[in-house]
Amino acid sequence: MKSREIRLKQNPAGIPEESDFELVDTDLRAPSEGEVLVRNHYVSVDPYMRGRIAKGASYADNWRPGEAMRGGCVGEVIESRAPEIRPGDFVVGERGWRDYYVSRPEEIRVVDAEAAPVSTCLGVLGMPGMTAYVGLMKLASARAGQTVFVSAAAGAVGSLVCQLARDAGCRVIGSAGSSQKVAWLTGRAGVDVAVNYRESSNLAADLKKAAPGGIDIYFDNVGTDHLEAAFENMAMHGQIICCGMISSYNATEAPPAPRNLSHIVWKRLRLQGFIVSDHWEHYDAFISDVAPRVRDGRIAYEETLVEGLENAPRAFINLFNGSNLGKMLVKIA
Repeated sequence: MKSREIRLKQNPAGIPEESDFELVDTDLRAPSEGEVLVRNHYVSVDPYMRGRIAKGASYADNWRPGEAMRGGCVGEVIESRAPEIRPGDFVVGERGWRDYYVSRPEEIRVVDAEAAPVSTCLGVLGMPGMTAYVGLMKLASARAGQTVFVSAAAGAVGSLVCQLARDAGCRVIGSAGSSQKVAWLTGRAGVDVAVNYRESSNLAADLKKAAPGGIDIYFDNVGTDHLEAAFENMAMHGQIICCGMISSYNATEAPPAPRNLSHIVWKRLRLQGFIVSDHWEHYDAFISDVAPRVRDGRIAYEETLVEGLENAPRAFINLFNGSNLGKMLVKIA
């Protein structure tokens, strides 16, 4: 049978363009004994992918021109030659931007399609949600009475960080880049203060007003100017959890900020970067803690859906202009 996949055509320079990718028709073999055939319903586009398609070093092997784009995907098993998986089961895999794929059971995970929409397996109950949970609850150990600042707070990771911090009894400050996102943060997500950084003339001053006693935990998804503003306002012995630095992913020269690293020393700050794939031992705890709150509506989530596999490159590029609210997904079935 035939399938389609999006391949990396060339390594981007600066902000990726659609011409850096290509849609290719491929021949797909039938599953062998012990394998399954999966039809994807949703594929994920994520900021981390920018580092994986660059020429320079990353935390994992980079993807080379001519390779299909990888990443999270959720789909339906349409043929199975593996006794433990049945046709009609929904599975999560890492086979990325393609219509169909053949896999062995150990490479995928069956999910309960009745418990929550299967798309959540790529968002609030998937890798982004796990990232939020590990960073805030396991590494920062957030507790009641602390003040937590979250950048990119209306994104797939940040939106859950805000709500986990809120439910832990923290005062929560979030930054986002539009009035719509600010309204969602103060409304659905229940943060105490939301700042539109695009309209701010002095982010550090805005944070000082929002957190006069200082910030105990900064969950950093942005880097550069947000990290500089956070340094200025961290409380003594505060923690900075470095999850991502999306503001510099497409930079062609070194960013000017942060320029106030001395705060690390005299405020005795702790900075910790992490990659969620190093922490999958917490997956069961994450699901048991977060999934019930998602199902009963205590934790809100948003998805920005783009229709059609051919539009996956555009969806990915749009991550870097902030056009998504919550998780950006490509719906292909």
